[in-house]
Amino acid sequence: MSNPTLSPSLLERVSLAVAPRADARVAAVVKVVIGVALLTLLAQVRVLIGPVPITGQTLGVLLLGAAYGLPLGLISVGAYLALGAAGVPVFAGSASGLAYLAGPTGGYLLGFVLAAAVLGFLSRRGWDKGVLSCCLMMLLASAVIYVPGVAWLKQALGLTWSAAVAAGLTPFLFGDAVKLALATAALPGAWRLLGDGHRR
Repeated sequence: MSNPTLSPSLLERVSLAVAPRADARVAAVVKVVIGVALLTLLAQVRVLIGPVPITGQTLGVLLLGAAYGLPLGLISVGAYLALGAAGVPVFAGSASGLAYLAGPTGGYLLGFVLAAAVLGFLSRRGWDKGVLSCCLMMLLASAVIYVPGVAWLKQALGLTWSAAVAAGLTPFLFGDAVKLALATAALPGAWRLLGDGHRR
């Protein structure tokens, strides 16, 4: 049962408008499958520039975590990682397995889970409805991805902090700024179309 003091997620709001009589459990399973498929597809959009490729996954996590809310966003990202760990080729370059999770990009994948939790928590409190609050939410989520990502990369490759930042953060800042801008425009815009948007 949802907490009446919390905002419904964007996806819940759309679901109620489109299919108000849909079975909640079946709908949740379908949403998780769609979320996993989205992350899998975006993972294949990649540019190899070093130990950490540029992919579309971050955009997927930002959109999915905020639009799905808690707990569904967290469950979807967790299911994606669980499938990859079990050998389903869902990661970048159709990779999979525990060895991939333990590799140089493992910290970013962990960061995806943490970011989905942050995004889901804040979107339930209406942060995705206003441009400024949504932008701040996306910045926080991006930081949550990068902190374990860069730290893990440093440890996995035996790099110095400056080298880890140069390899695992700096090359991605421009692209992630574009992803952040897209997510910040999409989410409040969608809420406004539904008549529930606001500025803050």
